[in-house]
This record gives sequence, C-alpha cells and structure tokens, in this order.
Amino acid sequence: MDSCVEAAKRTAFAETVLGRRRKIPNISSKNANKRRQAERLAVNTVIQGSAADLIKVAMINIQRKIESENLPVKLILQIHDELVFELPTTGADEHAKWISEEMTTAIKLDVPLKVDIGCGPTWLSGK
Repeated sequence: MDSCVEAAKRTAFAETVLGRRRKIPNISSKNANKRRQAERLAVNTVIQGSAADLIKVAMINIQRKIESENLPVKLILQIHDELVFELPTTGADEHAKWISEEMTTAIKLDVPLKVDIGCGPTWLSGK
C-alpha cells in the first residue's frame, strides 16, 4: 500500500496492473484530509482496478472459448469478482475446471490466485 501511495506522489496518478491510469490530483495536498483521501484513492485504484482488469480479461477469454468451441455454457452475470454461468448440470465439473483455469491465468501475477467454484440451481445456493 505504501508503494502505491509513493508511486502516486511521484506521478500524480495510480495505475492498475494492465496500465489503466487514474489521476490523483490531491496526493501532495497540504490539506491533510484531502491528502489522506487521495492516498486511499490511490491504493483503492491499484487494488480494485487491477481486480477489475483481471475479471474483464478472464471474461473475454472465457467467452472466446465458449464461442470457438460452441460450448453449452452461458456467462450470464458478473457480481464484483464473481462470475455466474448457466450450463447443463451434467457437465458442471468439466466446465468448472477450465473456467477456473481461465480465471487463475487471465493475468500473470507474482502470487497465485485461488478460484472457488460453487454449483447450484441459483446463485445463492451455489455459494
């Protein structure tokens, strides 16, 4: 978190893992409240923005595979860092495996990602 703030102080912006940038104009403000808010914004942008980058790349890769292989899977909903699919129950385990792989390898990171899979007739029951 400190490195996010320091980078923002040097550049006046925060950057996600895929290079999306957000201006952080008050990062060096003399007003302590504005400066602290800007510091929180810098950290939040890097963490949540990078998570958004990752889920978007995963969604694109998953959809491409669904279309190229004509799979009976529908990506129907994204809820923050969760994806909801509709598919036949008979292939749930098979599809869960490759979907999980697509999500964990969407972006190369220094730390491994963990994906939890749940199955059920509704989103809540699958959690």
